[in-house]
Amino acid sequence: MNIVFKALNDQTRRDILKLLRKKDMTAGEIADAFNITKPSISHHLDLLKQANLVTAEKEGQFIFYSLNTTVIDDVMSWLIKLKK
Repeated sequence: MNIVFKALNDQTRRDILKLLRKKDMTAGEIADAFNITKPSISHHLDLLKQANLVTAEKEGQFIFYSLNTTVIDDVMSWLIKLKK
């Protein structure tokens, strides 16, 4: 769970998750939405993958990133239990 919160601690990573909420995207499409370097976006995507917040699927020469809602559901459930 700590790695999830570490991943969510950065505004850029939260913004990437917002983008992926709308549709699956390639790393290039994600990078085009930000004013930072592509290696920086790759680092953010790697941290999101380590936290299982996104999944990556290779299609030809592209890797498509998707939001993994299962982990988000688990985090929300944990937070709700914490409140009780």
